[in-house]
Amino acid sequence: MDRREAVLRELNLYPLWVQRAERAVEVVPVVEAVVSTVGVERVVGPAQTPSHVVNEDKVENGEGEVSVELNWPELKQKVRDCTECKLRAGCTQTVFGVGDEKADWLFVGEGPGADEDAQGEPFVGKAGQLLDNMLLAIKLKRGSKVYIANIVKCRPPANRAPEADEISSCLPYLQNQIALIQPKVIVAMGKTAATALLGKNATLGSLRSILHDYQGTPLIVTFHPAYLLRSPSEKAKAWQDLCLATDTMQQL
Repeated sequence: MDRREAVLRELNLYPLWVQRAERAVEVVPVVEAVVSTVGVERVVGPAQTPSHVVNEDKVENGEGEVSVELNWPELKQKVRDCTECKLRAGCTQTVFGVGDEKADWLFVGEGPGADEDAQGEPFVGKAGQLLDNMLLAIKLKRGSKVYIANIVKCRPPANRAPEADEISSCLPYLQNQIALIQPKVIVAMGKTAATALLGKNATLGSLRSILHDYQGTPLIVTFHPAYLLRSPSEKAKAWQDLCLATDTMQQL
């Protein structure tokens, strides 16, 4: 079994059957049928400010707080020293993010787990292995034109979902990362990532298969890899989301 077949099997996408009249299926098909069957919705991201910001050097004006963006070294130090919420006291270290700091692709998850807390890098456990396979399936790899981050930088106790105040404290760091990276496409993995970035409370099912807009950047919602490990039957739907993301990137 070659690597391509192994990845497709991992994603529950092998064997791939096509009609004789159709073109051959590649590892990264531009699935026109997927795009044609989904709607296009423009959803503006969180309404704190009209630009990506970080909670630093706040200036009060008539419309609320405006914050000054930090550069990479300043932002990394700020995250390392952060004690804005209760999560920092219970984790080993902050997990800032990893990858190409000028990436075309940004993948955003929920928060660090035990492996990530120990190693200081997002998605290094079993969910990370699946994410690597998902990237490979669309001809991407960690660190090359790809950046990976989470909504919160510290591990929630017992891997619970981050609470609203924890997300509110940590989200400006991710917003600053987005402003620095300037990705062409954002993929939000899981409900927590999707609702935090889009600034709306909705089900994951209602947010999938739609091309969203995060402050001018196309955003696609898909399942979190950890969920796919528990529910492998949903991997085919995740593949559809990746195809939508790939098609979006190719049209930019």
